Amino acid sequence: MKITVVGPGALGCLIAAHLKNKTKEEIWLLDEFADRARKISLDGVRLEGPGGPFTVKMNATANAKDIGISDLVIICVKSYSTDDACKGIKDIVSEKTGILTLQNGIGNVQILNDHFGPDRVIAGVTNHGSTYMGTGHVRHAGKGDTTIGKADGRVLGAIREVAGVLTKAGFETKVSRDIDSVVWSKLIVNTGINALTAITCLNNGALLEHEGCRQIMRSAVQEAVKVVKRKRIKLMYDDPIQKVESVCRATSSNVSSMLQDILSNNKTEIDFINGAIVRQAKALNIPTPVNEVLTSLVKTIEESCKARVREK
Repeated sequence: MKITVVGPGALGCLIAAHLKNKTKEEIWLLDEFADRARKISLDGVRLEGPGGPFTVKMNATANAKDIGISDLVIICVKSYSTDDACKGIKDIVSEKTGILTLQNGIGNVQILNDHFGPDRVIAGVTNHGSTYMGTGHVRHAGKGDTTIGKADGRVLGAIREVAGVLTKAGFETKVSRDIDSVVWSKLIVNTGINALTAITCLNNGALLEHEGCRQIMRSAVQEAVKVVKRKRIKLMYDDPIQKVESVCRATSSNVSSMLQDILSNNKTEIDFINGAIVRQAKALNIPTPVNEVLTSLVKTIEESCKARVREK
């Protein structure tokens, strides 16, 4: 199987490195930047954490034509880059190519469907933590479950094959008949944690040490749950607030991906997490004042960081 991982960030490098190290599949990394792809091709991907440290040689390129048609494409770019990524993979996608998204937030599946049709698109969620340390250098911050599935609930042989390859690579993967439940269940957790960490610069666990943070977290989650209930989506847990707080404890030392973006002066995925809750809620006439404020604050921090970088 030829597998192309799109986006050599923290998650992309983590997945590509383990696939290359633990399977016999042909693995490629597709990057938008030629210089970075060239460096990864020369130096490989260096991984720290569980199962490491190790460095693995990697085929990396910024030109999709170098790769050719792939059997599986795994999308690991930031959610705001999904549309551009779709345009960049046309040369590696055929009618038989599976396209798996393991991105944060909601909206990515629809973008992929618009470009390639729902028959080829596989939705997915992974709870593996990863921290970007530099070009081709990633720290595996913690293991977790990975779940994939089709939006229509069909469990096809091709999906089971994808799950098998990921599991062989060290990402224990289940196939779900209700992937919307899985995606929204993770979204609720991210809604409660990510924006707050980005605003406060606190690790996940530290959010619970401040009562003000806990109150904001609970309110943001409660607003998101109202949307879920109106859409009649069944979550994978009974008590959403308890779930979010338990994730904070279990990942207490973790630096969320959104905080990593803020610290690196990069754009965040706020529009696909809290911002997505706000948009969905407006369509349903549900007020979401806390998520609106969190979204606005993160956007303000993004803009102010960029302004400071320009001043330097």
